Amino acid sequence: MNLDDISAFRKLDPQSMLAEINGLPDQLDRAWELGKCLPLPAWKGISRVLIAGMGGSAIGADLLAAYIAPLCPIPIVVHRDYDLPAWAKGVETLVVASSHSGNTEETLSAFEQAVERGCRILAISRGGKLAAAAGRAGAHLWLFEHRGQPRAAVGFSFGLLLAAFSRLGLIPDPEADLEDAIAAMKSQQAYLEAEISTTENPAKRLAGQLVGRWVAVMGAEILAPVARRWKGQISELAKAWGQFEFLPEANHNTSAGVVHPEEVLSKTSVLFLRAESYHPRNKLRVSLTKEIFMLEGLGTDFFDAKGETPLAQLWTALHFGDYCAYYLAMAYGVDPTPVEAIEGLKARMKDQS
Repeated sequence: MNLDDISAFRKLDPQSMLAEINGLPDQLDRAWELGKCLPLPAWKGISRVLIAGMGGSAIGADLLAAYIAPLCPIPIVVHRDYDLPAWAKGVETLVVASSHSGNTEETLSAFEQAVERGCRILAISRGGKLAAAAGRAGAHLWLFEHRGQPRAAVGFSFGLLLAAFSRLGLIPDPEADLEDAIAAMKSQQAYLEAEISTTENPAKRLAGQLVGRWVAVMGAEILAPVARRWKGQISELAKAWGQFEFLPEANHNTSAGVVHPEEVLSKTSVLFLRAESYHPRNKLRVSLTKEIFMLEGLGTDFFDAKGETPLAQLWTALHFGDYCAYYLAMAYGVDPTPVEAIEGLKARMKDQS
């Protein structure tokens, strides 16, 4: 497809996933402002936090955990499963149950166990079974409004958590950094929107290079969860296979897997996300790893995150990846919104519950 044919985009994208991506900076700002005013107890004595969620709800927690790792004095664990770990119990544990629909069965299971174990609980959702369960249990509930797909609500899943952690005194006030990140996103966006021609639009050009390729995305530190987000968006929007890897861990295993099968590797593109905030040794690792993979015959490319702060680099990299995945969907001629395989599995699970 011609990625400058905007009329074809409208036909392929009737539910306007593009509008969701365009609105992400403003959504992040709204989530932060909402999180500053929703009711929250002045909890003290929290020594650990577990954030339970899946898919689009969990990725916001991943982003938060990466951003606050140098700032928060207590451990943060993102939990993608049913049963809570044994240590998650008592009032010293804060469990945040995050579900866009409120009906995610894994998150509901974790919530019920948190109630049984006497944890402090904050539920974040649009409603559904989670909101009802929070009401029955007397748990604190934050509701937000969003009509789109969970993956398109990443601004809410991150911004609300950021506000909660700030208000609980677990991190310094991040408002200045967040404002800078939103400004950096909007500045970059001027070159990424659909009206910008492919010759001037780096997200369209990268999407064109990924057509017909197996895509692997590698990130480190602040961009590790962004690599995961890129992979998720490539799969959900473009209905294409992909993988994510974290550096430096990938250098201790994945780097050896560049020999077989040749027919797959010859059609592989490895994208290396870079941030100015990286540790100097990780900056070196990214460059050397790209060189090794390139010499082995794999397609490789860099993406350099924009912005002066780690938070700005996180969000500009994420936003670029969303645009790239969208344009890849357009190139493949698929509607980026429906996820029939995911919904079909959920329905079969429900039938057998």
